[in-house]
Amino acid sequence: MALRVHVDPGRCQGHNRCYSIAPDLFELDDLGMSSEIGPGMVPAELAMAARRAEANCPERAVAVVDVVEEP
Repeated sequence: MALRVHVDPGRCQGHNRCYSIAPDLFELDDLGMSSEIGPGMVPAELAMAARRAEANCPERAVAVVDVVEEP
């Protein structure tokens, strides 16, 4: 099963904890707000970092979801 990260732009307050924890999964805009890179797919080796980023977001703006891959 694959993972995907998503940042809710309505909740993000620019604390940048997600980016500090997993800079390969998140990017910052000119105002310092985070968003997921591309479609937000999480490589297996970054799964723990994605979960840490989710757990450390004070605004609960980061979500890590399971993606069911089609056969």
